[in-house]
Amino acid sequence: MKMTTIMCLAFVALLGIISVALFSGSALAEDYTTDPGAVAEQTHMFVKNIMIWFMLMLVAFLMIFIKKYEWGVALAVLVSAAGAFIVYLALAPFVFDLTMGGTLPYESVWTQELMLMGVICAITVVIAIGCFLGTLKMWQYLLVGLLFAPVFILLEWVMFVGLDNWFGFAASDVGGSMLVHMGAAYFGLGVAIAIREKRAFNEPMFTTTHSVSFVWLAAMLLWVLWPAFVTALLPLDMVFWGMMVCYMGGIGSVISAWVVCTALQKKVNPLIYTYAMLAGPVAIGAPLIMIGPWAAIVIGIIAGAVSALAFIYLQPWLCKKLGALDVMGVHNLHGVAGWVGALSAVIILALSSDVATRLGADPLVNLLAAVLVFFIALGAGILIGLILKLTRGEFTDEHMFSDEADFIRNDEPE
Repeated sequence: MKMTTIMCLAFVALLGIISVALFSGSALAEDYTTDPGAVAEQTHMFVKNIMIWFMLMLVAFLMIFIKKYEWGVALAVLVSAAGAFIVYLALAPFVFDLTMGGTLPYESVWTQELMLMGVICAITVVIAIGCFLGTLKMWQYLLVGLLFAPVFILLEWVMFVGLDNWFGFAASDVGGSMLVHMGAAYFGLGVAIAIREKRAFNEPMFTTTHSVSFVWLAAMLLWVLWPAFVTALLPLDMVFWGMMVCYMGGIGSVISAWVVCTALQKKVNPLIYTYAMLAGPVAIGAPLIMIGPWAAIVIGIIAGAVSALAFIYLQPWLCKKLGALDVMGVHNLHGVAGWVGALSAVIILALSSDVATRLGADPLVNLLAAVLVFFIALGAGILIGLILKLTRGEFTDEHMFSDEADFIRNDEPE
């Protein structure tokens, strides 16, 4: 076993020991409530936790389309998510407790709110690795997860604590257009820029009907489950509204992405459409509780069209300029649609003082939040990407977009 792998496993073991020592307290049975309202809230969050974990696993299948690189994608998703989740749970309570002047007892650290943010952190890094999947050794995806969690905590703190301390307004991003989607896209791009794997441009990325059918299934299930994600932290009385707005945004991108793909390429490229159809739900995260259903469908139409155009025209140009391939086209969905959502929220807050007053939000602060997410995520990605490049060692063609280096196979001879 190589030294880098041993060091990585030792770090994980040490982190586990520290976590057990710090969080060994547990709530007593008498601490639990039987109040019907509180029970309903906790049940609601319990279901959301499980549904977002389910969505995280579906993201893996959304990226399983390269014929010779399917198992590697699934394993990379699992190990990166695991690394991010445990570090978030270990660090976030103390970071937010110290910076907000509180004193959290260890017994109250394990809450469903913390678990929700932990899995949201995990799904963010899973999205991000799509930018550079196939260009790292498998153990490095665990390292990515471990190193990403502090970046996510920093973004979360800046948006919801730092901006509030500095300007008196926190960012309004209840559904994660900025924190999750822009954060993932620009962190992932930063890593890809630092690694700068030129061989990725030569990968033909051959698919099969079977592998692309997995992508279709994952995209359609993610579309159905998306309201659970964007309403995860909303109170119960706002969940239905958030669900309705999210679905209307999704309907918009389902239609516009298909129209753009058909108009420009005559036939639908399933690997563009299955991603771009999700642009509406991505964009709707920031303005989720600012708008009604008809405004949502307009935002969805814009997001779906812009995302499809980005796949067709922006990606070839951008990747050539950056000298790095965005392997799964993460920026075309999460980055571009994240900007559509962020700018939509800014425009709505600027045009409607009633909405701004009701939410206690400010359009310039929201715009600043988007800009800060862009620079922090991109800069952190480049820094961590350099660490990954330095620790990658020899990276043969066997490792590139292939399951051969990491799995025992028993394929029938062709």
